[in-house]
Parts: sequence; structure tokens; C-alpha cells
Amino acid sequence: MPIRAFVPDDLATLIGLTIETFRPFYEDSFRPLVGDVVFTGLHDDWRGDYRKQITELHAPERHAYVAVAESDEGIVGYVAWSVEPTRGTGSVTHLAVAAGQRQHGLGTELCEHAFAQMRTLGARSVEIGTGGDAFHAPARALYESLGCTPFPVTYYYREL
Repeated sequence: MPIRAFVPDDLATLIGLTIETFRPFYEDSFRPLVGDVVFTGLHDDWRGDYRKQITELHAPERHAYVAVAESDEGIVGYVAWSVEPTRGTGSVTHLAVAAGQRQHGLGTELCEHAFAQMRTLGARSVEIGTGGDAFHAPARALYESLGCTPFPVTYYYREL
């Protein structure tokens, strides 16, 4: 599937795709798990947070980039990454694939594209984070299939 560099006209589509992709996590997984008090304090406006965050992802002057995958249907996925040139490290910050395109290798293609771009920019290693919950299990499987090594981290939440 063709993967190309982000252009500003992609922004609205990427915001919509991100919200569509992560709505089940926030509304069906995280909120019921932690309760409304914790959820409201951390992610009450998660859609608005993404609307702001996604607009700031592509900033080459900060070594931050976005690439999108297109099909006949339009944009069906994207990956965002950044590079810390002085440290030789890269980080995949966002990965989203449209529901109908999942489990067909697009996430792998997007990550491999980002990895190649990071190498070109001098990165020698990459970091990718994801959740340990059931929603994020496909992401963990993808990252491990790409040769990434997991390092477990646990967060605890509690209403006071």
C-alpha cells in the first residue's frame, strides 16, 4: 500500500482516524476499569486532547514526522515518529490503522517505513510504547513481531 509524507490537508482525516481507533480504549476499556472520577481527571476530554495533539505531530523543525497510508478509500492509516539526533534514538509516538485494514500487515508497513526514515536521520534504536490491557494486545503482538523487546511498566489508579 502506498505510504507518503503527511501534508496539511491530511489533518482532519488523521484526527478522525485517531478518535475512531482509540474510542474503544477510552470509553469501553479504560473508563469502566478506573471509574468516572479517575477517568474525568485524566482523560475527560480525550477527543479534544487528540485534536490538539495530532495538529502538533508533524514538525520537521523538531525532528517529528508523520507518514500516511492510502488506498482507493483514502487515508487508512498513519504513523508518527520523532528522532533525537544527538542521542541516535527514535520514538514511534502514534500508530493508527482503520478498522477494515487491521490484521493485513499495514501496521507493520507503517512501522517499517518509520524505522527506515529514522535510520536515515541517524537513529540507531527506537522506542514504542503501548498499554498492557486487552485493547492493546494487537499492538504488543505487532511490536514484538518487529523484534522490539517489551519492558513492563505498571501504572496504578485510585479515586481519593
